[in-house]
Amino acid sequence: MTASAPATSAGDPLRVETLPALPGLAALYARGAASSGRIAAGRALPGLPGIGAGRAEGEPAPERSLVLPDVVLRVPGVATAGLAGHLHDYQRLLHEPVTDVLPAGYLHVLAFPLATAVMVRGDFPLPLLGMVHLANDVELRGPVRVGEVLEVRAWSENLRPHRRGVQVDLVAEVRRADDPAGTPVWRGVSTYLAKGFHLPWSEDENAAAADAVDGEDRAPAGTWVPPLPTGRWALGPGTGRAYGAVSGDRNPIHLSALSAKAFGFPRAIAHGMYTAARALADVGHARGDAYRWTVEFAKPVLLPTTVDVAITRDPDGPGFGYVGWNGGRRQKHFEGTVVPL
Repeated sequence: MTASAPATSAGDPLRVETLPALPGLAALYARGAASSGRIAAGRALPGLPGIGAGRAEGEPAPERSLVLPDVVLRVPGVATAGLAGHLHDYQRLLHEPVTDVLPAGYLHVLAFPLATAVMVRGDFPLPLLGMVHLANDVELRGPVRVGEVLEVRAWSENLRPHRRGVQVDLVAEVRRADDPAGTPVWRGVSTYLAKGFHLPWSEDENAAAADAVDGEDRAPAGTWVPPLPTGRWALGPGTGRAYGAVSGDRNPIHLSALSAKAFGFPRAIAHGMYTAARALADVGHARGDAYRWTVEFAKPVLLPTTVDVAITRDPDGPGFGYVGWNGGRRQKHFEGTVVPL
């Protein structure tokens, strides 16, 4: 993953807005519901000034209407001295060793509210509700310990077409407050899909979409051949509530069958980052203090369930691959890599 200075699609630097503290997710989800409703109303009533931007009924949205905010949100002085208990709760839930070192998954939890704050801004063009989490790409460049003072930044970039809509990257960085160079010690890129929105395709994007292999689109259920499992997770119905308690991410789709059904799921689903972070923990100490960690999500994990997991060494390098699936239906849930840096 190559880090570059955040910029607009025209190449201009993003402006920096400094917040006094990391926001709370509960308030952000309330704002996200309101902004999602506003965006939905604008699409349903395109001729209504102020909501539909004055477009005529049936007229497609112009490309310029899908413009990302030209802003980086920044929170300096994030103290970690009081996080030891919370960190240990996370580590026990995710099967990480209980130490004073913040694993990459915990740093994602720390930065996630600021990335969410970008997505609920009035100038963010996509609705938070209904956004599909596709993938993550994370680099941890050294150990971060309880007691350090950090700076967190977040912004959105790389809005691009997807065969089902548009996808966008939410980037978050964690820096040490006392680092004069301001080099990120952790950087995470979360990729999301917003269905039903459209951007023009380039020739290269059209070719890539035509060649893309999507297990759920191209192959009938049960045709994927999984590797030999190295472990099996028994995930109870409260898994989503437990991870929501430590992450703050209490999205209703994760909390209960009743609340998940309101969003079209037959049962509650596990957080994608719970499964990815649990696989990262399964790799263990061999990942080292600095590593790149990637994940791509496939079928959601419906709770309760068991998940078969395989952790394999890369025969051509120092890294590891991992994959998780439903053993009964042979449906892949997620897969990724962990590569020491």
